[in-house]
Amino acid sequence: MTEPKAEDWIRIAEGFNLDAQFPNCLGAMDGNTHTRSWFYNYRQYFSVVLLALANTTYKFIIVDIGAYGSTANVRIFSSSRRSERLHANHLALPETRRLPTSAGPSAPFVIVADEEFALTPHVMRPFPRRNLDDKQRIFNYRLTRAHRYVECAFRILSNKWRVFLSSLQMSPDNATLVIQACVILHNFVRIHDAP
Repeated sequence: MTEPKAEDWIRIAEGFNLDAQFPNCLGAMDGNTHTRSWFYNYRQYFSVVLLALANTTYKFIIVDIGAYGSTANVRIFSSSRRSERLHANHLALPETRRLPTSAGPSAPFVIVADEEFALTPHVMRPFPRRNLDDKQRIFNYRLTRAHRYVECAFRILSNKWRVFLSSLQMSPDNATLVIQACVILHNFVRIHDAP
């Protein structure tokens, strides 16, 4: 997959603003353990992790495949090559801009994630779920709605490529290749089967 350019990021952000009412969002990020092939994880089986960023058309924008199953999402993201590039802004992220219909200061473009990920300048996660005021509840609702795109993309991937519904009986290197192929095919199908 080719990495998005600045104009691609803007188009993705416009999609999140229109479809999820979450402006300046560059994608929804999550990790998933589709394959049970390598290190023993907390769920009591062996797995390789797929960490992915998805857009509002359920396509994967960026993926990181092959982390050990015993690694939590936070550690995977903080140690991944993509994370280093994200923090150094080598992914050609757009400059900050005002939120639509806002006269306030410029806001950075962000990636939405769940509670497992660390809060950083470009990664936004929900408020802790205790003692929330109305504004925080609304924010969490909108962030969760934007985050559902990556969860749905994982479900579509698993249902379309049923190899992920059971254990992969292959070497870790082959499992990684199967995951990569399925992600590419998933994006191909999303592009060509779109209405």
